[in-house]
Amino acid sequence: MNTPTPGAPRHHSVIIIGGGQAGLSASWYLKDAGIDHLVLEKHRIGHAWRSERWDTFCLVTPNWQCTLPGYPYRGSDPHGFMKKDEIVEYIDGFAASFAPPVREGVTVSKLWREGALWRITGSDGEYSADQVVVAVGGYHIPVVPRAAEKLPPGIAQIHSSDYLNPESLPEGEVLVVGTGQSGCQIAEDLHLAGRRVHLCVGDAPRVARAYRGRDVVEWLDKMKYYDLPVDRHPLGTGVREKTNHYVTGRDGGRDIDLRKFALEGMQLYGRFDGIDDGVAQFGAGLRGYLDDADAVSESIKDSIDKFIAANGIEAPHEARYAPVWQPASDAPQRLDLRASAISAVVWCIGFRTDFSWIAEPIFDGRGYPGHERGVTAAPGLYFLGLPWQYTWGSGRFSGIARDAHYLFEHIAALRARSGQAELSQAA
Repeated sequence: MNTPTPGAPRHHSVIIIGGGQAGLSASWYLKDAGIDHLVLEKHRIGHAWRSERWDTFCLVTPNWQCTLPGYPYRGSDPHGFMKKDEIVEYIDGFAASFAPPVREGVTVSKLWREGALWRITGSDGEYSADQVVVAVGGYHIPVVPRAAEKLPPGIAQIHSSDYLNPESLPEGEVLVVGTGQSGCQIAEDLHLAGRRVHLCVGDAPRVARAYRGRDVVEWLDKMKYYDLPVDRHPLGTGVREKTNHYVTGRDGGRDIDLRKFALEGMQLYGRFDGIDDGVAQFGAGLRGYLDDADAVSESIKDSIDKFIAANGIEAPHEARYAPVWQPASDAPQRLDLRASAISAVVWCIGFRTDFSWIAEPIFDGRGYPGHERGVTAAPGLYFLGLPWQYTWGSGRFSGIARDAHYLFEHIAALRARSGQAELSQAA
């Protein structure tokens, strides 16, 4: 790379924006091929794992699924579930294994195309690149409903991304809104700590931790579910909008059974509908949500049964799940927040994407980038690490290497074509 003239953008063949597992995986392939590149990271590498997870957070997929390029899980517990600090160590170990060219503490505020080059405005100045990989995932802006403005004074509120542990919340009962993976696991964390939890249940599905002698993830892996491309999924690209199944890897892994929590004293409600004069309102569909979540879990078991039978696999038989609790027909649909002992609300209703800093007309009406396996219609612009970008594992440790290698091949091919075109012009 030539030394830039004063005031000129710093140029690299490829610039990767984002230093999580996606950006680092792309860097691994580029460095292995000797391609000049730079990774720009807003915070530290692996920031989300360090700073946006609670203290008892752990993976919900077994450690053997952690297969970053050239750096598969090598620990002593392949069927266990790495905890937060172990995940950070895994990321750091991966980076140390190949020393990627990373510039930390750089916030990118604009990306646009200018002639044959991509231009980038960073907090430390201007950059340019022949090709750019956007590897910032799809979870950017924490969603907090406008109804939060109506909470009575004195009740603390945080988003799931800011939750650390039960002790970080004021003493008292806690309202948790949302039953995706974060909502269910945070509700469990509070529940196990002896806190009285009020949980708003939505339409998130659940899955059993294990069935017929194996972790369900292992069965699904054998069934090639994790190799299913998004365009062959029954829901098509609509699966990208679906909430993840809730389960946990905590304490060696187990089901999350909201009905069992209810037996133990957790108060369950239907979907959160808002707050009116200090009273939280909930929908009437609690029983249906619980039944539907169970039905999804049982349907996955059905598919495992069929796979076992079709392949003549010896596996122990297992009794199916039987609900241990049912909500009353007159389940509460309101909670007086002023009169109750609730001291805090944890919003676990997800994130919105924010690619507003990318000045290129490739987005749909909801701000999602148009792409084919991460390759956009804009020459030299790629995305990596989006949920269900290509398969279920696209945003996870299990599938990111495949997606990164696919983009690497496109990057190398475009470089080769550009080089041939330059040679032709010179001739």
